Amino acid sequence: MSNDAVDFSILIGPQVPVKQFKAGDTIFKEGDPATELYVIQSGRVGIQTGNRLLDTLNPNTIFGEMALVDSAPRSASAIAVTDVTLVPVSEKQFLFLVSQTPFFALNVMRILARRLRASNKAL
Repeated sequence: MSNDAVDFSILIGPQVPVKQFKAGDTIFKEGDPATELYVIQSGRVGIQTGNRLLDTLNPNTIFGEMALVDSAPRSASAIAVTDVTLVPVSEKQFLFLVSQTPFFALNVMRILARRLRASNKAL
């Protein structure tokens, strides 16, 4: 699933606030409420449900976007595979980006579609 060709590095500037996690740290758990999505600035993040690894994501991609789109709890857990630096994007920032930059919204939809197709194939 990690073959997301969309590059979100434009959201990663030198002045943006970041969150850092050590390898093995839980970023969020399945069922948690969602307040932000994340862009991976450096490191790798595993997405899993239960003990099943769904995907491993690399820098310059996003995760956690689905919960901001539908306001539902997190559908999976995110675990730092390596030490990771993340750029959080709040719901307010997300809505601004979607309203001001239609291409951003299209890129998020492409990511969602790719991940849905990959999940369907896995079934």
